[in-house]
Amino acid sequence: MMTAEQMIAAQKANMETLFGLTEKAFAGVEKMVELNMAAAKAAIADTQSQAHAAMNVKDVQELMALQAGYLQPLSEKAVAFSRHVYEIASTTSKQFGEAVEGKAAEAQKSVFGLVDSVSKNAPAGSESAVAMMKSAMSASQTAIESVQKAVKQATEAAEANMQALATSTVATATAKPASRKR
Repeated sequence: MMTAEQMIAAQKANMETLFGLTEKAFAGVEKMVELNMAAAKAAIADTQSQAHAAMNVKDVQELMALQAGYLQPLSEKAVAFSRHVYEIASTTSKQFGEAVEGKAAEAQKSVFGLVDSVSKNAPAGSESAVAMMKSAMSASQTAIESVQKAVKQATEAAEANMQALATSTVATATAKPASRKR
């Protein structure tokens, strides 16, 4: 059984974890707000410079060249913005995952300690039940580790796909119109 002090200590640790996760969440939101503000300022500045340039256009060909020159950086900025959003979300998610893994490891250690304590105080003849309980705990540990490994592999694959997509999009956006296949 847990003593009152152990329960209080566990509650304090849980509160610290909750507040730590809350700080991480707010940090992620703060980064997103900063990114959106920077993107909005850049968009306003770009729009202003494009409007001034459009006012000085003398013919249709010059207007077409101006529009074409505007679209390429726009797509590059969109890719960069998406990449930043992904990085912020990925970092925040990773921090949450690490915190959850740490708490899960602590909880598992506590449960294994409880099982050991119960097994030491178990009545005679209950050895097979205790062995079965320990076996079940070991199997659950193995399953949890397998799931964590699969999630990490899926995350790594998603990150690699995101990088490949960003690279491909930038390459397509920066390709000269004459070199594109029609």
